[in-house]
Amino acid sequence: MGWSEPSLDNHFLSHHIDIVRTSYNHWMDRDLAPSNVSGSDIARWFYHAPFVLLSHDTHPDPLFNYANLSAQNLFEMDWATFVTTPSRLSAEPAVLDDRQKLLEEVAANGFIKNYRGIRMTASGKRFWIEEAVVWNLFDRDGQYYGQAALFERWRWVD
Repeated sequence: MGWSEPSLDNHFLSHHIDIVRTSYNHWMDRDLAPSNVSGSDIARWFYHAPFVLLSHDTHPDPLFNYANLSAQNLFEMDWATFVTTPSRLSAEPAVLDDRQKLLEEVAANGFIKNYRGIRMTASGKRFWIEEAVVWNLFDRDGQYYGQAALFERWRWVD
C-alpha cells in the first residue's frame, strides 16, 4: 500500500517530490518548480499543479506511488485507488507493448522527451498524452527509485 494522500500532515510528501525534482533536474538540467515557489510550499504546489505528474515504484509490476490532483482528475481515480493500481493499467491492452518499449527506453537512457501515447481513464475513456517527459528517479544515495511522467497536453480520442 502506498503513502497517505499528500496533505499538511505529511508535508505533501515533500521527500518524494524532492526525489522527483532532483532527478528531473539531473536529466533535464532545469528545475520543475517555478522560481516564486520555495521551501515547504514546493510539494504543495506540485500536488495542485496545472499539469499531470505521476510516478511509479520499482516493483516488477510497478504501482503508482504518486499522482497529483490533475492526474487524479484526468484518470478518474482518487488517491487511494491510484496508489494501489499497477501503472500498466493506465494503458489499454492493445498499447501495452508500446508502453513497455517506452519504459525500457527510459530505463536505458534516463529519460525521454516529447512522448506521445494513448492512455485511458478508470472508466475506460481513451486520451492522447502529448509532449510528455518520462524520467528515471534516483534517491540521494543513487539508488533507483522508479520513474515519473509529466505532461500538460492531452486530448480525448474520438
